[in-house]
Amino acid sequence: MTLLETIHDPAQLRALDYAGLEQLAAALREKMIRTVQHTGGHLASSLGAVEIALALHRVMDSPRDRIVWDTGHQAYAHKLLTGRWDRFDTLRQTDGVGGFPRRTESEHDVFDGGHAGTGVSIGVGLAAARDLLRPGDPGRSQRIAVCVGDAAIQSGLTLEALNHLGQTKHPMLIVLNDNEMSISRFKRSWAKVGFFEDIGLTYIGVLDGHDLPELEKAFEQALHLRGPVVVHVKTIKGKGYAPAEADSVSFHGASLPPIDLGLIDPTEEPLPVTSGSSRKPKTYTQTFVEELVRLAAQDERICAITAGMPTGTGLSRFAERFPRRFFDVGIAEEHSLTMAAGLALAGRRPVVALYSTFSQRAFDQLVHDVCQNDLPVFLAIDRAGLVGEDGTSHQGMFTLSAQRSLPNLAIGSPKDEQELRDMVVTALAHPGPMSIHYPRDAGEDLPDREGKALQVGRGEVLRTGEDLLLVGFGPIVQRLLVVADGLSAEDGLEATVVNARWAKPIDEALIGEQAAGKRLVVTAEESAAMGGFGDGVLDALNRAGLHLPLLKIALAEGFVHHGAVNELRAQQRIDAAGILAQIHEALGVMRGEHATSSGASRSRSKISAA
Repeated sequence: MTLLETIHDPAQLRALDYAGLEQLAAALREKMIRTVQHTGGHLASSLGAVEIALALHRVMDSPRDRIVWDTGHQAYAHKLLTGRWDRFDTLRQTDGVGGFPRRTESEHDVFDGGHAGTGVSIGVGLAAARDLLRPGDPGRSQRIAVCVGDAAIQSGLTLEALNHLGQTKHPMLIVLNDNEMSISRFKRSWAKVGFFEDIGLTYIGVLDGHDLPELEKAFEQALHLRGPVVVHVKTIKGKGYAPAEADSVSFHGASLPPIDLGLIDPTEEPLPVTSGSSRKPKTYTQTFVEELVRLAAQDERICAITAGMPTGTGLSRFAERFPRRFFDVGIAEEHSLTMAAGLALAGRRPVVALYSTFSQRAFDQLVHDVCQNDLPVFLAIDRAGLVGEDGTSHQGMFTLSAQRSLPNLAIGSPKDEQELRDMVVTALAHPGPMSIHYPRDAGEDLPDREGKALQVGRGEVLRTGEDLLLVGFGPIVQRLLVVADGLSAEDGLEATVVNARWAKPIDEALIGEQAAGKRLVVTAEESAAMGGFGDGVLDALNRAGLHLPLLKIALAEGFVHHGAVNELRAQQRIDAAGILAQIHEALGVMRGEHATSSGASRSRSKISAA
């Protein structure tokens, strides 16, 4: 049995000497590397935070004391030290250990995170609640620590919390894990002693974030002071695995390069030498940035903005070609939208590329600064729909419903990568704001071509049939074509399939024309059902006076947990087989047949009368 396998509770760490802790740190790193070789995951960040996790758990008494991990992608060591090493091989898999802290997994996980910048605010709230306890209450001795890393310290929410904390003086420890990275490299001007002291925080640093005795001493000192303390530590992102140290950007995210176990264990076979990269279909992200770069070469007004995600959004390629017209604002989505509004006011054509889940943070700026002013800002919503293993905090399922209510905003999603090129062209010619949603998936492997402008609010008929109408928004249209073939082959039912293209404005004339006389209208989207595309179609049919049964295919109410995208689509019954089954159940309900399965019950609840 290894030393790691003997650790079931972090209290056991206090019995180890530093030689044993050094051995344990190496074992933690090896376990992470071996695990993410199969599961993927945020490797580099967690490798760099091992000694921080060990020191915090040595000086604090979790779960009585509270350890908050901002973002949470650096918390793998914390998970392994709190009784999850025997399940860690299930990391990010369906029903397995989550990639971020999850309160349902362990009493040691304080907060379900995933987005950067939340940790200090959570810590301030916990400290304020503690300090409201009556004198003499044992809970008043609770100690609170927040580990902030990957440049989350510069996010607006963190700065707001630090400013407030400097006034309230709640005793707590803030560990600033400084690895000189955000997700990608980002120059920071806050790294000065005076910044923290000027707003009322005690500052200790800069310390070696891999020197365990030094960390423990500093943490103990900070926790004994009568106010908030920032302990600034320098760490090496990816420490313990040479390729991750050399290229922490590639080894940051969930999709990692091949991992060579021979670098950590000489008994392992080295990675085989590959004869060349196998050809894969381009992703929607790659297609988006290719078309954007092509257009930017022709139009100097085009600028691109991202919030700390140049690699993930593909805009690093834009930055290479047009460095003066590229802006990485760091983890500051709110600023990215309002800056884009300013660029548009000055006659530029700004493109803001954000992951769907992160775009939620800039909703007020979209409403007040972009849409109210009706400015030509192109909002590229990457990772729309299910993203898979990162789980509840990262699924791109709420943005469409939120955006549909906004005046002046046009919203589109392509059925394939060629149509995405068309939508990029369309968005950059549109006189007002436009939001284009596309998934992290690979496309349909169609030939490259230049985009051409589309008519905003105009859909297209892909297949005709007299029995049912299937209307899809986004790449889910491809699944509807498969479903239509299945209905024809299995049931003798012929379906019209419409590619809506636009959720706002919806092509009401086309949908109304195609819906007339149909037995059932089916809408499909990879988004939350409430307030989504299906509701827009239902409203359109009502306005047209068409009173038809309508089945909404969408994500079930609630959060969607981690797992492979295909598995999650099957669970949610939005894959082709699940959509076909729901249509069969809906038709059965309409015929008065008794539905016995839970799936049939759920389908019945989605049938609306237009």
